[in-house]
Amino acid sequence: MGNIAGRVATGTWVVIGLVVVAVVCVLTGILPRADAGALGARIAPVLGFVVAITIVAELARDAAVFDVVAQRLARWGRGRVLLLWGLVIALAVVSTVFLSLDTTAVIVTPVVVVLAQSIGVPPIPFALATVWLANTASLALPVSNLTNLLAASQMGGPGTFFALSWAPTLVGILIPVAILTLVHRRTLFSAYEVPPPRRSADPVLFWSATGILVVLMPLLALTHDVWIPASVAALALIVLFAVRRRRALRLGLVPWQALALAGALFVIVETLHARGILDFLTSPIAGDAPGDLFRLAALGAASANAINNLPAYLVLEPAAGDPVALMALLIGVNLGPLITPWASLATLLWHNRITALGVEIRWGRFMMWGAIAAIPTVAVAVLALLLVA
Repeated sequence: MGNIAGRVATGTWVVIGLVVVAVVCVLTGILPRADAGALGARIAPVLGFVVAITIVAELARDAAVFDVVAQRLARWGRGRVLLLWGLVIALAVVSTVFLSLDTTAVIVTPVVVVLAQSIGVPPIPFALATVWLANTASLALPVSNLTNLLAASQMGGPGTFFALSWAPTLVGILIPVAILTLVHRRTLFSAYEVPPPRRSADPVLFWSATGILVVLMPLLALTHDVWIPASVAALALIVLFAVRRRRALRLGLVPWQALALAGALFVIVETLHARGILDFLTSPIAGDAPGDLFRLAALGAASANAINNLPAYLVLEPAAGDPVALMALLIGVNLGPLITPWASLATLLWHNRITALGVEIRWGRFMMWGAIAAIPTVAVAVLALLLVA
């Protein structure tokens, strides 16, 4: 327990340090005022969406939406683990695509792990599926990942984005799932006893929250300014909980640490660009030749595993001169961070959740299988991008 507390304290101090550096950059003029204003205008809707969608996901969990869905999946599995596996994969993909990768890592992960434990099935394959798909399925829509939201503003809207992302996203889902299915085939080709059905404690809260999610998800796929429907949904859920369960409304619903980390990284990387420190990356890669796209995706994946996918995207964004190159970069920073624990915030959040549930993961083995999955996934996804572009 002390080790976990130490890790959390260390992470908090790192974020505080980055925030201090970012504030100094702004207040002292190291980041010019015009650049700071342009950066604020760009990232305000992005961070606003992060806050809104996090509140939506947390309150939906408090309304037992995800628990009830997991129970339904257990019944629909009809005692066959392989069928249940397919349903869990679908849940993780839908959650990631429409509600973002952090929702899958933080909320769906404990639901499917507890589900596996409750039916007597080893939870490791289900836990790995959620963290891999939280990253690899997050290429689908602008709302699926913070990096996508940054890129989408330069790609002409969700329609253009999806036209380039759908084929690489399929690759990002199919290859990791195929690897996990093969490796854990003994567990997955087995049977379990179907648990008895349970009802939610507050049906009004459950059905109202479910209805809000059902309306919200297609709007997130079709709307350019996704922070607007997400904010409306968050406000509707806040009002609903104020009436039905006021104690669930807490300041902890806002992801303060994630916001501080993202904001600080935005400012620091923008300062480096403004001061010319990253000028060697400001020349776009020449054209959409296969070699260029493969190099950009590989560089994105390597950088994400080295320094985390958000700063990796921010640093490399100037190297992507058009929408196709931007998508190649997103393939690297979204599908590639399966290897190191710090490659994406979602992986760190996922690890905290599974350890709290008593599931142990050896990082050496995690990194080995992550490399086995990430390398072919990124390579084939770039091939898929070439086919649709």
